[in-house]
Amino acid sequence: MKAEYELSLKDYVAIIKGRALLLAVVVVVVLAATIGVAISVPPIYQATGTILVESQQISPDLVSEGNTTYADERIEVIRQRVMTRENLLRIIDKYGLFADKGGRLSETDKIDQMRNAIVVNTLSTFIKGRGEATVAFTVSYEDKRADVAKEVADELVGLFLNENVKQRTERATETTEFLTQEADKLGAELATLENQLADFKQAHANALPENQQLRMSMLSRAELDFREVDRDYKAAQEELRYLDLELSAANSGASTQAANGKAATPDPQDLPSLKAEYARLLTKYTEAHPDVVAIKRKIQVLQASGEKGIAAAASMNLDAARVRTKMAATQSNIASLAEQKREISQKISAYEADILEAPQVERGLVSLLRDHDNAKKKYEEIRAKEMNAKITESLEQENKAERFVLLEPPLMPEKPVKPNRKKIVAVGVVLAPAAGAGLVMLLEMLNQRIRGVGALESVLGKRVLVAVPYIATQADQARRRRWLMLLAGAVVLGLLVLLVLVHLFYMPLDLLLYKAMARFA
Repeated sequence: MKAEYELSLKDYVAIIKGRALLLAVVVVVVLAATIGVAISVPPIYQATGTILVESQQISPDLVSEGNTTYADERIEVIRQRVMTRENLLRIIDKYGLFADKGGRLSETDKIDQMRNAIVVNTLSTFIKGRGEATVAFTVSYEDKRADVAKEVADELVGLFLNENVKQRTERATETTEFLTQEADKLGAELATLENQLADFKQAHANALPENQQLRMSMLSRAELDFREVDRDYKAAQEELRYLDLELSAANSGASTQAANGKAATPDPQDLPSLKAEYARLLTKYTEAHPDVVAIKRKIQVLQASGEKGIAAAASMNLDAARVRTKMAATQSNIASLAEQKREISQKISAYEADILEAPQVERGLVSLLRDHDNAKKKYEEIRAKEMNAKITESLEQENKAERFVLLEPPLMPEKPVKPNRKKIVAVGVVLAPAAGAGLVMLLEMLNQRIRGVGALESVLGKRVLVAVPYIATQADQARRRRWLMLLAGAVVLGLLVLLVLVHLFYMPLDLLLYKAMARFA
């Protein structure tokens, strides 16, 4: 039937009239239930504290910021630390939370309910050059008692402030300690590299790249010295050969003179015998005796001849000695020059070896210098970071860095934030007719009776010629009037009950009337 015949507006009106009492009852019951819920739900008070995220007190151009994490990230970390099981249990025990529920809740249930009652909201704004930034946040706590909500909110705000100081100080201290340890490690590595570099330079002092030009100059100078010494050496050898010839000539002249003067010159050994004979004769004769005069003359001749030979021989021996002295000096000079040539040759070989070794030394030195420079750069960077970390630590300890400042402490809440009774009643006003209509539609769908001429024609497949309307009797009219009176009485009673409930649980009627008049005045 329903698939073939669609109800008309008259049919709907007839259904509403037929189910008017049921519809009215459902509407009144649902509306009364929603109003009862709105009035009976206990009020929830919320105390809120506002904390300002204050930027660093000293200009970042003078002192760089140390803890550069985003404020919302830091707030979330602090929230997790504050809302630990230990802290929440301590607060629950301190303020006697959930005491009205007795032992029905376990510790886990209490902690879960308290976490749900804590609300942390961030307040962001657009900052030029930084974009969206968090400048403040609120910490709220909800409870059935206004004073408890305020006290717990105060406790939570204090925990947030203290935890922020503790966290930032610990982070700055840990950062400083870490950077100090790393700087010490890099300092030890740098000292090791410096020692290696010094040992390498000392071991290859003569082949260092920076001394290459000096070694080339020293090699050129040594080669020049070698040529000069070699020239002097050859000249000394020529002079030695000349002196050798001169010595040979001197020795040859002395031998010739000795051979020519052997017959003419008396033997110097006869002179003493003549003097002895002369002395013997003087013992016998006077000086005028002819024998004495003759021997005296011989002695004088022999003395004169001997002095001339000795002078000549002495002159020849002196020339030879002078030549030998020159030869000895020349030989000594030749030996000295030969030693100088040997030393200069060794120097030249050493210079050449150093020059050939220089590329290998340069490669090793470049490698050590590169490692040393990298280590020094890292060391200087880590030392600079360590200095900044120490400054940041001082700022945190003196509370000069970015900090949380209590902008507005939690106040005693004047009115509850939950439940929103007006919304509940409004929902009841919308839900009551919908529930009544739904129930009526359900009952009509279950009812298979035929309504109206159109439905009958649809069932029979024939046209209805005459329709006799329903004729209400006096009994029907009396019964309808009773139902209307009962309905009116129920509505009036419901309104009276509603006014009493509003007066007792929500707001006195005189105050409510005063506010209504003030709003529409």
